[in-house]
Amino acid sequence: MEFLVYLIDYMCSSVMICAVKLVGTDEATTCIGVVIRNNKTGMTSVSHMDFPEIVEGGIKQMLELLGDDNAPFDVHLIGGFADASTKVVRSSGKKHIKQEGYSYPLCCKIVEVLHKSQLQFHLRSFCVLENNTKSDSFGNALPIIGGFVVETSSGVVIPATFDMDSRCPDEVVRRIRVSVSSYDPTWQGRLLETYDTQDDVFQIAPACWMPDWADIASSLNQLSDSEVLLRCSTSPAAEPPHFVENERRIWKYLIDNPDWEETFPKHKPRVFHRASDGSWSRYS
Repeated sequence: MEFLVYLIDYMCSSVMICAVKLVGTDEATTCIGVVIRNNKTGMTSVSHMDFPEIVEGGIKQMLELLGDDNAPFDVHLIGGFADASTKVVRSSGKKHIKQEGYSYPLCCKIVEVLHKSQLQFHLRSFCVLENNTKSDSFGNALPIIGGFVVETSSGVVIPATFDMDSRCPDEVVRRIRVSVSSYDPTWQGRLLETYDTQDDVFQIAPACWMPDWADIASSLNQLSDSEVLLRCSTSPAAEPPHFVENERRIWKYLIDNPDWEETFPKHKPRVFHRASDGSWSRYS
């Protein structure tokens, strides 16, 4: 069995060839997946970025995990699409063109940070914005590729989507942790690191949520599917079919587990070890 590490939004992970064969992410509509691979060691770092504010610190994290500043690095940027509209802004009597949307400023920030770096990068894939846009029958712009997997041995990047079994372990809790991390000052400007490549374990750091989140989740769960898309997505017309289902699974968990200490007893992380068949089992 090919061992896989799956990342969700706002996360990054670095993997060694000996431990993991595949690492990937999907569900990237206005988000962008970033792959940086050390050409000398094959060590590969992958992240799923959503807003410009996370880019500078996120890329710094990825490079720190890879090590060896003298190595050439392969870079792949995949995700995001032409969701921006052009707006004319007048300032000091002059006209300025402003791009509104989520993908464009995110992509610009990633390219800017890489360009300013003193390290040697080789851009191998640039599947973003107009290069990654198609239209549906209603004329809505959609991403062509919203997910990918990296073969760690070769560095080859392949378009991919992942079924529920591939997203383990503890997918719902990991998604909730992403949501609450924005309230945690220790993670501001940083991507969440969940997979430990040295020990081949998933470690989900404790996260807390207020008891009234259960009431909020219950209220949100009453919304129709179309209302969920409008309220919870940056690109309602571009989301994959399971987007609403994912949101409802999160809300159900919060309704059933209003006390975060039941999920993280004694404020300890949830740790998962990989079995010989590739499955994950809870260790603590």
